[in-house]
Amino acid sequence: MRRPSFSVAASCAIAMWVSAGLAYATPAQAGDRLLMTGGATQIEGSAGGGIVPWAVLSGYASDGQHGGTAFIAHVQTSDYVLGAAGAAYSFDDRIEVSYARQELHLDTLSDRLGLPTARFDMDIIGAKVRLGGDLIYTRMPQVALGVQYKRQRDFDVPRRLGASKDSGIDMYISASKLFLAGAAGHNLLLNGTLRATKGNQTGLLGFGGDRNQNYRVMFEGSAAILLNPRWALGIEYRQKPDNLGFAREDAWRDAFVGWFPNKRVAVIAAYADLGSIASLPNQRGGYLSLQLSY
Repeated sequence: MRRPSFSVAASCAIAMWVSAGLAYATPAQAGDRLLMTGGATQIEGSAGGGIVPWAVLSGYASDGQHGGTAFIAHVQTSDYVLGAAGAAYSFDDRIEVSYARQELHLDTLSDRLGLPTARFDMDIIGAKVRLGGDLIYTRMPQVALGVQYKRQRDFDVPRRLGASKDSGIDMYISASKLFLAGAAGHNLLLNGTLRATKGNQTGLLGFGGDRNQNYRVMFEGSAAILLNPRWALGIEYRQKPDNLGFAREDAWRDAFVGWFPNKRVAVIAAYADLGSIASLPNQRGGYLSLQLSY
């Protein structure tokens, strides 16, 4: 398998720059929200789990504060490697903006089909607005509306496979709630997301296709038990549209463990089942991400 190259390496440098700044941050600069309430960073750059955005915003900034995150993630299955990296920034616990670059390496498929490239890149620019509610302090769950503009940089192969466009916009609404002592005395976080999308494999294989070119509303969900103030266990599920006739597209799911030693660092490890991707079945493997916050 080939290693993620320039863009992920560049975002590693961003993460290192952020970590250097965090070394000199005061406790107030870390934000006033409770540990873990900023979540991690999902592969598209928004605050959430590994594959699903949540209604929480990046970092730990509360009302009147601002802050953000930088992240890098790596997913490896039997036939694919996905690298993702980027940064997000939140203002006044109300608005989040984000950027992520993804690199999908598909050496097995490239060799089997004789494709002209073994790597697809995608840029993702996101924004999220908290509409109301609070993760902890109100009976109403925290609700946020998000949008992600995605552009696939290597469209020749997706076009040959039946994809209609090299760019698209995902729109989603998420509701998240933390139930104190909600699971055998442990805090329980539940999240539900509805996403309108045309993306094939989240957009890495283009948008729309020969089977369908319209938006479809997909369900995404997360559940996590907070074992103590620094450790969490959870599961995620993400439906995806099935737009391309040459190969079916399966839902994604994972089981994860999260470590939050402090407000500046989060490490997420997961076992992911991504189903069939571009005609290659049983794509399962490990997921690892590092997030730095300020």
